[in-house]
Amino acid sequence: MALVFSSATPLLLIDADLAVVAASGSFCSAFGLDPDQVVGKAMSALGGGEWAAPPLRSLLRATAAGQAAITAYEFDLIRPDKPTRCLIINAHLLDYGDSLRALIVLAVSDVTDARRIEKEKDDVVREKQVLMLELQHRVANSLQIIASVLLQSARKVQSDEARSHLKDAHHRVMSIATLQRQLASAKSGDVVLKTYFADLCDSIGASMIYDHNLLTLTPIVDDTVTSSEVSVSLGLIVTELVINALKHAFPDRATPGTITVDYRSRPTGWALSVEDNGVGMPGDEATRQPGLGTGIVEALSRQLDATVTISDTHSGTRVAIIHDH
Repeated sequence: MALVFSSATPLLLIDADLAVVAASGSFCSAFGLDPDQVVGKAMSALGGGEWAAPPLRSLLRATAAGQAAITAYEFDLIRPDKPTRCLIINAHLLDYGDSLRALIVLAVSDVTDARRIEKEKDDVVREKQVLMLELQHRVANSLQIIASVLLQSARKVQSDEARSHLKDAHHRVMSIATLQRQLASAKSGDVVLKTYFADLCDSIGASMIYDHNLLTLTPIVDDTVTSSEVSVSLGLIVTELVINALKHAFPDRATPGTITVDYRSRPTGWALSVEDNGVGMPGDEATRQPGLGTGIVEALSRQLDATVTISDTHSGTRVAIIHDH
């Protein structure tokens, strides 16, 4: 009894009939009860009857019968004209070796403020997520507008070289716009590469493939999910390599051809390749002059801690980017 009365934690000692045998001063103070009116009362009659909740009574009766113990039971104490309090209830049967005297010690922790703070944090996180999604939508729309302006400018300029550069810039911007759409539709910051590469290839093919009956662009991608940062670099690499293949691998525009984008995870890392069955690499390795696209691919690959390998196949060119742990 002395331990209950002196406890700083709100405590009740109740019997098998759920009547109060003893109550700590901290319990009475926390819930606005008169200490002289608590002992001997049924727990369900305390205050305005707010402790009479059927689930709590059922758990306490099971505890009194030795069938259960209440551990961290969350309970809303609803009181007329007073704020609802969120409580954590712990209750255990005290065993004195006398089956006729079943006593339960019940401890109460008020977690109302903690739950309020958690909810406020959750609300802030949700608000930030909504704002981030809105930002991603706006960025994707803005990028598409920029890409459209670049494409319109490419159609108007007289210089073939300027037109080529504007079209390349258009495809690079569209690569990022495609990624932004993927991020906006995702529930997290991660990107499913299969969907991303499929959309990216569709976007490039729609604007650059002159005859879809002659030339096909096919992504073969596993179920890898990666971060948005890695996706940006991978998407730009694919864009550069596909653009390069479309511009140089099929110069006569009359021969059927294929370009394959392949990505797969490996036990030691991942491998990305873009392969075509076009005319192959011009000249020999010693005389080849790397262009802007090659420089971009190599720089992005270094960011990913990956190596670039360019090789002639039996009928075309294959560029592989390999990342090993």
